[in-house]
Amino acid sequence: MTTPREIYERSLEALKVIKEAQARGLVHRTPLIRSETLSNIAGANVWLKLEALQKTGSFKVRGAYFAINNIVNKLGVKHVVTASAGNHAQGVAYSASLVGIKATVVMPQYTPWIKIARTKRYGADVILHGESYSEAEDYAVKLAKELGAYYVHAYNDPDVIAGQGTIGFEILEDLNNVDYVIVPVGGGGLISGIASVIKTVNPRVKVIGVQSEGAPGAYLSLKSGRIVTIEKVDTIADGIAVKRIGDLTFKLMSELLDDIVLVNDLEIAKAILTIAESVKVIAEGAGAASVAALISDKVKVSGNVVAIVSGGNIDMNMLFRVISKALALEGRIVKISGLLPDRPGMLGRVTSILGELGVNILDVFHERFDPTITPGYAEVSFIVELPPEEDAAKKVISRLRELGFNFSIEKP
Repeated sequence: MTTPREIYERSLEALKVIKEAQARGLVHRTPLIRSETLSNIAGANVWLKLEALQKTGSFKVRGAYFAINNIVNKLGVKHVVTASAGNHAQGVAYSASLVGIKATVVMPQYTPWIKIARTKRYGADVILHGESYSEAEDYAVKLAKELGAYYVHAYNDPDVIAGQGTIGFEILEDLNNVDYVIVPVGGGGLISGIASVIKTVNPRVKVIGVQSEGAPGAYLSLKSGRIVTIEKVDTIADGIAVKRIGDLTFKLMSELLDDIVLVNDLEIAKAILTIAESVKVIAEGAGAASVAALISDKVKVSGNVVAIVSGGNIDMNMLFRVISKALALEGRIVKISGLLPDRPGMLGRVTSILGELGVNILDVFHERFDPTITPGYAEVSFIVELPPEEDAAKKVISRLRELGFNFSIEKP
């Protein structure tokens, strides 16, 4: 079984290949930036490794490019097949196009549209199959055998893991005295590669994994000491929604990780908003998991902390819903409800008051037919954006009640 040291050695090989690709503009050397906002929240110096700005929108191109480059040069492979929830798919499709071979990608049926479209744009044939990555993977393995193609695993492959490990080298090159590295975990390829490099160079650095509560396969496996298969995954972090981690990644994570924690979808939503506002970068759910662990206080850190923002491929409709939910969680968007006499002008009076208070109305709902509502009245609810001032919600409700309108406020 492959050891962390062997992954480190392969990552050194991968680093040469990736640096050549970076010199040709085919792969990005992504920035490592310090976030003042996150540093204040975490009480440490928080740096973000922005793989969301990578070619194809995620770190996956590193492992895919190194693995495909190797098999083409060593084996003369002409056709690769893979399964992916989206990011590895794009990495394989893009890498295959660079070396001039055919790629077929099997993706779960409910993969975000943007990931399907971009995978096709890079020239791959896309097949939608199954409701999860695991079901897509089973089909893809069979398909590869039928087509006589080479199967490139999304995470349980030494070359793929080594390619992801190049991120570890870049972190160490860009930042002295790293104390913590926090990494999103799905199948475990990313953290296995990074940890193999980081721990080989400096075992003192703590490497912590983060999974979604809706897909806790690695968390449960590492806590129980054996690989646990999850029956169902349910999370907005589709990039890490994996039912079963790999045998190789389980071994590497068991040896290398200092801890692994869980975050929920609401915490991930808040992290996406925080990254967008503080760093001006869009992260997908999986990509924001590391930051979610920091801002929800799931990990205790100090010194120099690097959080991997692993990808930014989020569907715009999902982004809108996630940001709206995060704003509601922070009390910046709220729901105001109350009864109004059902006669002309009453709604206008309330909206005028809200306008005077600097409240932006996003939506209005009326309910006249509920049998519990007194005849002649209507229940009116406003979804509003509050002005950026302390106790804005209380001030709005207080003013409305002063003028005879009995409204209450709640987060939608």
